[in-house]
Amino acid sequence: MALSAVQTRLLDAAVELFAEKGFDGTSVQEIVERAAVTKGAMYHYFRSKDDLLYEIYHGLISQQLADLDRILAAGGLPGEVIRAVIVDLIETTTARLAEAAVFAREMHKLAAGPMAALRAQRRRYHETFRDLVARGQADGAFAAVASADTVTLIVFGIVNQLPQWYQPDGPKSPRQLADEVADFVLAGLSPAA
Repeated sequence: MALSAVQTRLLDAAVELFAEKGFDGTSVQEIVERAAVTKGAMYHYFRSKDDLLYEIYHGLISQQLADLDRILAAGGLPGEVIRAVIVDLIETTTARLAEAAVFAREMHKLAAGPMAALRAQRRRYHETFRDLVARGQADGAFAAVASADTVTLIVFGIVNQLPQWYQPDGPKSPRQLADEVADFVLAGLSPAA
């Protein structure tokens, strides 16, 4: 479901303010002023500041899960599928670096219910990726030099740390970085000749 222009402005304002002042240091009034909307407009779409924090990450993980489903539906050899997943993860995360950084820093502020929902989405993604690696290892397409769990931790460790070190204006484009990470992972999974 596409967001309205008002929702997008509110989320953009929340990301900027949470990055500048932190979740607790940001008021709803500051968010609506930055977004140039009324409080009524905000409350039409979001019940609270907490809902904005939830949606900041929910939008990203929902996009990534939809992309994952599309990649899986397209099929392909195990290495092609793993490459497509890694490239998509890195490109979508770098495209929404501010959101990922804010969520990583402020996620502990979410209530238990919304946090459980986001964790379930992340778990689904991680388990699907781990199962792809495990199937490739069982079929002989990938070496079992590291367990599927370890490979998953390595890939998501890199992705989860992108907000800490990736510079969009740096020497590597998101696609260059994604290709290098995918090449590295697939070289490590390559069966011995």
